[in-house]
Amino acid sequence: MTQHFPTRQLRFFLTAPSPCPYLPERYERKVFAHLPLSDGAAVNDSLTAVGFRRSQNIAYRPACEACSACVSARIPAADYVFSRSERKVLSRNDDIERRLVEAEATMEQFDLLRRYLLTRHATGGMAEMTWPDYVAMVEDTAVRTHVVEYRTRTANGRPGDLLACALVDVMGDGLSLVYSFYDPAPVRRSLGSFVILDHVIQACLTGLPYVYLGYWVRGSEKMDYKVRFSPIELLRPDGWTLAGARELGPRQG
Repeated sequence: MTQHFPTRQLRFFLTAPSPCPYLPERYERKVFAHLPLSDGAAVNDSLTAVGFRRSQNIAYRPACEACSACVSARIPAADYVFSRSERKVLSRNDDIERRLVEAEATMEQFDLLRRYLLTRHATGGMAEMTWPDYVAMVEDTAVRTHVVEYRTRTANGRPGDLLACALVDVMGDGLSLVYSFYDPAPVRRSLGSFVILDHVIQACLTGLPYVYLGYWVRGSEKMDYKVRFSPIELLRPDGWTLAGARELGPRQG
């Protein structure tokens, strides 16, 4: 049964146990709160700092009873040094231009999302996402949100082919990648990594200290990509700390 925990500002709720989408034979629970429309951005900033993530107008974080594998991760943008392989990823995508657009869903974006999900996450919980679901994911927000479209550059200045999208929250101390997806066909482009690297660059250009990546889940192949970026900070019980190379494993490139 869902429970709630009243505070002076927010009411927190606890979900019932359900199968974990990342680790087999485990169950997850989440604590969540509805973001207020009046000062949702400030509340979201505060909750993100202590490990919450936003989904539409809800902020949530894991509250599993026997597992602590989910750890919030963020990149300190100003201190980031691109590896040789990451510089190659940026170079391979120098024919792509970024377009920042309002948080308004389009059918073109949705078609790209469907191709991405069916190829990369066909058995995941989002595989059955419908058009109304996507509209809600993009447009139901009480914070500063936008979409970044990545398109091939054209000679006539018209929009090129849509290769990737990122739904992004602009917070007081960084950019939070809420969700990103991309064309799975051009594997050599490494579009997933490119989107993250591009946001590290954008955070530096706008003077924002961090790029928030959501949760790293130790033991989950779906989430291992997040700790390939270094330096990276993880949220521990005593606060945000730089993760050591031994903890994360070798960095490629």
